[in-house]
Amino acid sequence: MQNIIQDIRRQCRFAMNGVASASMRQKGINYKINFGLVIQQIKTISQKYEQSKELAEALWKEDTRELKILATMLYPINEFTSEAADKWTNEIPNQEIREQVCLNLFQELPFAEKSASEWSNTNDEDIRTTGYWLLTRLILAKKLNKQLSIDKYLFIWNDIISANVFLRNAALLVLKHIGRQSKEIADSILTKISVYDGSEELIKQEAYNNLAFEFEFYFG
Repeated sequence: MQNIIQDIRRQCRFAMNGVASASMRQKGINYKINFGLVIQQIKTISQKYEQSKELAEALWKEDTRELKILATMLYPINEFTSEAADKWTNEIPNQEIREQVCLNLFQELPFAEKSASEWSNTNDEDIRTTGYWLLTRLILAKKLNKQLSIDKYLFIWNDIISANVFLRNAALLVLKHIGRQSKEIADSILTKISVYDGSEELIKQEAYNNLAFEFEFYFG
C-alpha cells in the first residue's frame, strides 16, 4: 500500500504546478502538501489504479490535496457505506474537496438522496453545506426519485443570508433548482423572501435579487 502511495506522490511531484499551489495557499486553501495539479491531471493518475477501499481510505487520511481528491475517485461505490459517508462528511477540509467528493463519490451512492436530506437538516453548518451541495449534484444528474419540497429544509431560509459564504451559496443553489421545478414553486419561494427586497442589509437584498433574477430568466 505504501509503495502505491509513494508512486502516486512521485507522479504528482513530476507534474507539480508551483504557481497554482502558491495561489491556493494565498486564498487560504492549506494542506501539508499541495502539488497544484488540475483535476484532469488527477483523473489521469486515477486511471492507472484499480479502485480499492483500502487505498482510498489511506489516501483520504493524507493531508495532501491531490491524494484526497484521488480517494474520492478510487473508492468502490458498492463498498462505501452510509457510516463511511457520515464520517467523511465530518472530515471534509474545504470547499474544493466538498465539491469533488459530491461529484466523484457521494452522488453515485444508492443512499445519496437520504444522506443529502439528513445532512441538510443538521445543526452543523459545514455538514449542511455538504448536504446542499449533494442535493444540487443529484438534481443536475437527474438522480432524485421525487420532486423536492422547500418545506423539508429547516434551516434554508436563514442559510441563504448566512455570513458563511459557502453555506450561503450552497443554500441558494438548492433553492434555485427547487424553484426550477415549477413556476408555482418559484413564486412561493420569492413570496417567502419578499421581505428581503429593499432591505438595507446587502446579503438579504442580494439573496432576493439572486433568486428573482434566476426565476425570471428561467421562466421568462
